[in-house]
Amino acid sequence: MILFDYCILVIDYFFCYNCRMIYDLAIIGGGPAGAAAAIYAARKQLRTVFITKDWLGQSSVSDSIENWIGTVKVSGLELAKSLEKHVKAYAKEIIDIKEGEICLNIVKAPSPSLPSDSFAVTTNTGHYMARTVLVTTGSHRRRLDIPGADNFEHKGLTYCATCDGPMYTDQDVAVIGGGNAAFESAAQLMAYCRSVTILNRSGHFKADPGTIETVSKNPKVKIIVFAIPKEVKGDKFVTSLSFTNVKEKKTVEEEIPVTGIFVEIGSLPNTDFVKDIVRLDEFNRIPADPKNQRTAVSGLWAAGDCTDGLYHQNNIAAGDAVKAIEDIYSYLRAR
Repeated sequence: MILFDYCILVIDYFFCYNCRMIYDLAIIGGGPAGAAAAIYAARKQLRTVFITKDWLGQSSVSDSIENWIGTVKVSGLELAKSLEKHVKAYAKEIIDIKEGEICLNIVKAPSPSLPSDSFAVTTNTGHYMARTVLVTTGSHRRRLDIPGADNFEHKGLTYCATCDGPMYTDQDVAVIGGGNAAFESAAQLMAYCRSVTILNRSGHFKADPGTIETVSKNPKVKIIVFAIPKEVKGDKFVTSLSFTNVKEKKTVEEEIPVTGIFVEIGSLPNTDFVKDIVRLDEFNRIPADPKNQRTAVSGLWAAGDCTDGLYHQNNIAAGDAVKAIEDIYSYLRAR
């Protein structure tokens, strides 16, 4: 009985792909990169399947985004709704939107009767075939896992200095982390805040030496090393951050008064579903050619925060996606 059920499953699997139309393009992901790609694909009349769990990119949790070009100020949720509205206005008969679906894997054509250079995309509820694929699934922030962090998120604790920094003008804030993102966030916050305290778990920073030197010279900045965050404290909003200082093998409990805490301890790309078709780098990001966003796999592109691009921002993600669509269009028309 088990063998019979398995055979039926395999037959159904191949039948679904063989009888289904082959799209020009499959876009996986619905943030700024995915939305930009969908709009440009529609303008170029590329028959596209657009697969997304939702329309919420990382910035959707931000109360105020002030660097989205053309819009002085917008909340993350408003931006997400605007992108969704724009895509759906262009979708019409050219973009098939598969909302609420999660991509499980992408493989080359699973059947000899299908074009060898096409892709089979499997989600939690469907199967799709496409000649090209653009991955725009972004990443998610590595979260601060200490008492109070969840309670005070969006109430003084944030994961985006670019989005939320101006709200802390003339206030004392802390940045947690020691990489480029942490120091770049501190550099941005110096323009608004009264003081910026950087806390790093070790005595070694991963940021570029030049960036460290520039930031550390600013009189507004204080750097505390060997500082392990312990608890976020406050009432309705953040009032302080406690940490354990383990310098020179001595454990000392300390607390600093701050109204804002910016967490920059890294991000994790949403790329598990492509690990069997394309090589990922040491951080599980998809290597992509910055000229056209092509990956090492012919017919597969990637754009935005899921890639190994040097900078990750909403505007950059959208631009990368547009660049990819231009290249995908040329690729398809040359075949």
